[in-house]
Amino acid sequence: MHSIYARVNNVSALLSTCTMCLLAAIALSSFLFTASPQGSLDIASVQVVPGNARRYRNKQQEFAFVNFNITADLTPLFNWNTKQLFLYVGAEYTNRQGAANDVVIWDKIIRRKEDANLTITGRNKYVFREHSSSFKKAPPAHYTLKYNLMPYVGALTYGEIARTTEPVPFPESREIS
Repeated sequence: MHSIYARVNNVSALLSTCTMCLLAAIALSSFLFTASPQGSLDIASVQVVPGNARRYRNKQQEFAFVNFNITADLTPLFNWNTKQLFLYVGAEYTNRQGAANDVVIWDKIIRRKEDANLTITGRNKYVFREHSSSFKKAPPAHYTLKYNLMPYVGALTYGEIARTTEPVPFPESREIS
């Protein structure tokens, strides 16, 4: 005869096996649903302004302010396994020393399909500065609109929605009046 503990152990082992098989099926089904969101990213203006870095009191540094327009339809990314969507604008450029930089200047978290149609006119949310203190003689930057899809179960999915067609140059530094 089996004791009550042996029977509880068998039932819990069966339930945990079934649960793991169900979660594995959900994770694998995420790869079957591929979506191609549509969108556009336009850079309205870029301003470079001199200022003081917070960390170093006497160090002069240049800060870039980017005004952009985003239009995107992200509803194809939402299905039954989508928890939230992390959307961000990045600037990709090479500095004077030849180091490649990829800087996130703006982001947004979208949790509902109803909020997935975007028309945003905005400005960079985060500080955009060059570590070498100046954007002078820096090559123009490409700006991209990317996403990170976070599912309830499964692997994170990354993708690019839009990219500027032509690189946008950094203008000469000027004082704000």
